[in-house]
Amino acid sequence: MRIDLHTHSRASDGTQTPTELVGAAVAAGLDVLALTDHDTTDGWAEAAEAAERQGLELVRGMELSTRHQDHGVHLLAYLPDPTYPPLVEELDRVLAGRRGRVPTMIARLRELGIGIDEEDVRRAAAGTAATGRPHVADALVARGVVADRTEAFDRFLGWGRPAHVDRYAAPLVDVIRHVAAAGGVTVVAHPWGRSSRRRPDEQDLAQLQEIGLAGIEVDHQDHDEPTRAELRAIARNLGLVVTGSSDHHGAGKLDHELGVNTTAPEEYHRLLDLAAAASAASGRRTPEVVRP
Repeated sequence: MRIDLHTHSRASDGTQTPTELVGAAVAAGLDVLALTDHDTTDGWAEAAEAAERQGLELVRGMELSTRHQDHGVHLLAYLPDPTYPPLVEELDRVLAGRRGRVPTMIARLRELGIGIDEEDVRRAAAGTAATGRPHVADALVARGVVADRTEAFDRFLGWGRPAHVDRYAAPLVDVIRHVAAAGGVTVVAHPWGRSSRRRPDEQDLAQLQEIGLAGIEVDHQDHDEPTRAELRAIARNLGLVVTGSSDHHGAGKLDHELGVNTTAPEEYHRLLDLAAAASAASGRRTPEVVRP
């Protein structure tokens, strides 16, 4: 059983429609796929219809932009009620922050002599609810300024680069509580990837577990083998679920092919059991797993 619990479609910053993503997952030999677009559920309905038609098990989720102790943390939320008002309000604030920084990024790029405008970004972001840096990067690719998104981030849009602009991210503790109250479960995505400074650490994760955190995404392309081993040990010490995922973005992210990392079936079923308990405790109507 091959399970990939972290992927993106054009509803956020992937390059495939939800239908195309499901088809690609089937072609890659996956049995279970989670759609976890950034800060939006816009792709859920199309993905569910495609999964039913193509015989793929689908988990509906999101990747939420949060901040904890002055550090950005991405949080995977699975199977929450997407109509829960406090969660909706946070998503609206995060999406507004994503969209709101685009004009400033464009202005900074133009100061660098790069002829890009908001229409370029709108074309690159067609069909998404979560317009942001990846679409500015795509516009730079279309203009021939850079070869791909990676170069765009490395030269212009990444942290400390000349066109980087900070944005709102929701408090991590609040979001974990909101997702739990909405009947869903949460997993910290690629916690020690990139410039994380190895935070959250074990003590942080233990405190987050007390308020509802269910697991850690251990097997991810941003984690080398020693990092994976250390995170796996922390998960074992705390009894947290261990997941593995591709963080697939279609052509928008290199070396993140579907199924490059997977979640063990027993860990997947632990996660679903916790989601069922959270749903029952919340009393809310939560989405079901789409099963063939």
